[in-house]
Amino acid sequence: MTTFGGGAASSGLSARPLSWSRTVARESVHRTSVAEVLLTDVVRLAEATFLTAAQWPRSHPTFPPAGDGGHSRLMIVETLRQLGIFIPSQFFSVPLEAHFLIKDLFYGVDIALEPRLQSGATDITCLAYVDDLRPTRDGRGLRGLRLRIRLSVGVTTFARAGGNARFLDAPTYAALRGGMLGPSGPRPRRRPTPQAVDATLPRDVLLAHGAGGALELDPADHLHPFFFDHAGDHVPGMVLVEAARQAVAVASDGELLRPTAFRLRTPHFTEFDPPARIECFLRDDRQASVRFRQGASATAAGALRYR
Repeated sequence: MTTFGGGAASSGLSARPLSWSRTVARESVHRTSVAEVLLTDVVRLAEATFLTAAQWPRSHPTFPPAGDGGHSRLMIVETLRQLGIFIPSQFFSVPLEAHFLIKDLFYGVDIALEPRLQSGATDITCLAYVDDLRPTRDGRGLRGLRLRIRLSVGVTTFARAGGNARFLDAPTYAALRGGMLGPSGPRPRRRPTPQAVDATLPRDVLLAHGAGGALELDPADHLHPFFFDHAGDHVPGMVLVEAARQAVAVASDGELLRPTAFRLRTPHFTEFDPPARIECFLRDDRQASVRFRQGASATAAGALRYR
């Protein structure tokens, strides 16, 4: 299936038709499983502007459709993540073996316009903009950039997202991390039920109850096919995004489940051990904030809004 994206037409840009016929190479978006690749095509319109295609599945084993028939909004974040790897590596000479690190990200959804599930997958068009390119000291590569995207179905834009990323080569990353290890394995701990956090299976729960009932970040399954599709030595950004959502679900007794807007900052790595404490603060206007703490440091902080 091919078409022109509405975002390009509204901007007066022209390009070859986008294709939703097959996904991009899984390595180009740092996925091990082909089934988790969302991107199908990327066309460069200008030096820092891209028209891109993604396909959101009707059925996802981790993220079921919402009660109103909408997709999980984590699909927005995953589309952003995949573009944040594909565009720098394919168009700005960032090596795929580099470490791609999230500094911050955001998304916002228009609930009246977001697509609803139909008989098949949903074809998503993204207009992507890159700026704040930060060159390496030798000027031969990039050490970071900012990416912003507008997500549309046909000519209807229903969401915006963006974030800042930094890129580290293997020696720099190894020196920074000092041989940190990945998770040691799941612990036998008391966890919220999947229903309490609007998840599908027990393995999808990313939280546990610590001392005094406090919430801690402790995934039930460190071989989870989506969250831990490949090995790593720190908690991935996608886990932090979903853990923040789950923490608000628990703190609100199931009232606040699907944020329409989300923002996350990650000033430090969040380690697997000891489990990060999660502090959650609810406001009367259906907004919430979340902090992840390890020791005296706040490793990540998020703000969520609900309607």
